[in-house]
Amino acid sequence: MFLPTTRQEMNNLGWEQPDIILVTGDSYIDSPFIGVAVIGKMLIHAGYRVAIIAQPDIHSDKDICRLGEPRLFWGVSGGSIDSMIANYTSLKKRRRSDDYTPGGINNRRPDRAVIVYTNLIKRYFKSAKPIVLGGIEASLRRIAHYDFWDNKIRASILFDAKADYLLYGMAETAAVQLAEALQNNSDVRDIRGLCYIAGEHDEPEKRAGYLELPPYETAAGDSRAFIDMFHTFYHNNDPLTAKGLYQKHGNRYLMHNPPAMPLTQHEIDAVYALDFERAQHPWYERLGKVRALETIKFSIPTHRGCYGECNFCAITVHEGRTVQWRSAKSIVAEAKKLTAYPDFKGNILDLSGPTANMYGFECEQKMQRGHCPGKRCLYPKVCPSLKPDHHHQLELLRKLRRITGVKKVFIASGIRHDLLLSDRHNCEHYLREVVEHHVSGQMKIAPEHTEEGVLRTMGKPGTASLLQFKRLFDRMSTEAKKKQYLTYYLIAAHPGCTDADMKKMKQFTSRKLNINPRQIQVFLPAPSTYSALMYYTGLDPFTKEPLFVEKDMRGKERQKDIIIK
Repeated sequence: MFLPTTRQEMNNLGWEQPDIILVTGDSYIDSPFIGVAVIGKMLIHAGYRVAIIAQPDIHSDKDICRLGEPRLFWGVSGGSIDSMIANYTSLKKRRRSDDYTPGGINNRRPDRAVIVYTNLIKRYFKSAKPIVLGGIEASLRRIAHYDFWDNKIRASILFDAKADYLLYGMAETAAVQLAEALQNNSDVRDIRGLCYIAGEHDEPEKRAGYLELPPYETAAGDSRAFIDMFHTFYHNNDPLTAKGLYQKHGNRYLMHNPPAMPLTQHEIDAVYALDFERAQHPWYERLGKVRALETIKFSIPTHRGCYGECNFCAITVHEGRTVQWRSAKSIVAEAKKLTAYPDFKGNILDLSGPTANMYGFECEQKMQRGHCPGKRCLYPKVCPSLKPDHHHQLELLRKLRRITGVKKVFIASGIRHDLLLSDRHNCEHYLREVVEHHVSGQMKIAPEHTEEGVLRTMGKPGTASLLQFKRLFDRMSTEAKKKQYLTYYLIAAHPGCTDADMKKMKQFTSRKLNINPRQIQVFLPAPSTYSALMYYTGLDPFTKEPLFVEKDMRGKERQKDIIIK
């Protein structure tokens, strides 16, 4: 069932008023890959009446008022991508297309969508019910953060939007707990994964064990204070070890509760067992198709979280560094459902999470005691305590191939090559299976760069594992008599990267990889990442030593052109 998005649909369900109305910057795509759809279905499953308004007209009341006011709260999300990243390139040029907008034209998602939608609600509902922010835009901007487009430190989006609450991370558990608390008129302030605003004297000192971050005004005016603030924030993202945080904004405080606990396998299986239509709602389909469905309709998410912790990536502060995976039974059941769709051609287009080969194993120490202070699972090399084991995904792939109606299962989102090579027992068995059955001509990997100094600022491994992986892949493709290739994601103008580094990368890719790269992007500083911290401060946050940062737009383009010309 789709969540209702019109008054007629609500009438058909016998609803006079929804309990919760979700507002999103994407079209309404009912898919397990779309966060707002997952949250909506979780709330429905918990017994609440949930409706949705997608990409409302921000210049009138025709969309935002069509369902009336919710009984419990409004949930506001910018969509599947931060709206500024969705709307602008890394060179600050307006994007013409949007994969989550009907018709594919980027004309429906406002800049800073979370703030705009909150103001839209307040404009037409003067005594509005609580407004709750969620999704990746809110999650990455929940504390004082560097904003690339304004080139300054912005306050927590909770203050800029003047909303009531913010749920960060994946938020399924927190959203249901918040609905229950509001339903019962009970205190919401102890919910994990929740941020809220407190007065100057009535809250922080009552929160035993909470850590104080440097005030927003201090962080905005002092680069070193901003670095210290971010270190404290980042190191308190592990649910087992994190303390609550608070940060003064003017004469009020942002209260930041510890993260929600990871879902158990039973819980995550239950999330993906919910009934998704895997389609765009007909109300929006009449406006045009959404390109995102071309890849996600017949794909299956297998896990969430990432222990890569790349400095430029936002996954750690949104999904977390603890990997949670579904059972093989759950994934096989979903694959069988796909075969019943009339337009299913037999191909599962992607089977993965943020990185495909992180399925099925985690560090036992981290699961029991939380992450190791001052250490990362994969950098500078794969930690021996992680004990990578690709056996579980290998068996899963074989089970899926045996399902009647399934012809191919592709791993389209790529694999982490250094992680695979560290699994001495299963590396070659797994890679041969992938090469022979699960590559659609090209396999994606993401070395991002080739020069040691730049890789260090990125938190990425060196080139030895890349070359070893390439040799294995090429040999196995030849043995399988398949013309298959590796495609490499590369980044230009990352902090620490100079023109000379790009020229060396050009030589490396030409001589060692035998390619002239086309998959190269100019670095974009995503909010709440270490690389954004480097970009803004011009300092290495781990040593506080000066770091070269290319900020001139022509200089950034020049770095990219060195590779592609």
